[in-house]
Amino acid sequence: MILRRETLVALGLAALPMPGGGALASGGGAAGEGLHLVPMEEVTVPIIDADRVNGVLRFKLVIDAGTAEAATKLNGEMPVLRAATVAAGLEFARLNASALRAVDAQQLDHDLTAALKAAEPGLVRVLIVEVDARTG
Repeated sequence: MILRRETLVALGLAALPMPGGGALASGGGAAGEGLHLVPMEEVTVPIIDADRVNGVLRFKLVIDAGTAEAATKLNGEMPVLRAATVAAGLEFARLNASALRAVDAQQLDHDLTAALKAAEPGLVRVLIVEVDARTG
């Protein structure tokens, strides 16, 4: 799946530095060029502190697959990737999240990228497009 500029703007990714000197997927150029992004449905996990649910951590991801072939493979493995994402999100929420402070998006990105690369070593990176923690 190649996302066009309009979709990148809607996902909030248009301002991110892009591989290849800032080139965005436009549908033009040689086959196989451009970004190959695979969106994942929103993930919501509980924030548990002292055996009580104190809130929820909610985030949306887009996976940079690198190639069209990898994007197709990732789409087919979405249940496995989602399970790895939920597990990593639960662990992050348990150790690092609170509904009363800002989410450490850098640490969450690191944890999610490590978990998803363990599940599918061929992916390039995980992009967090939305994240928040709130009382619930």
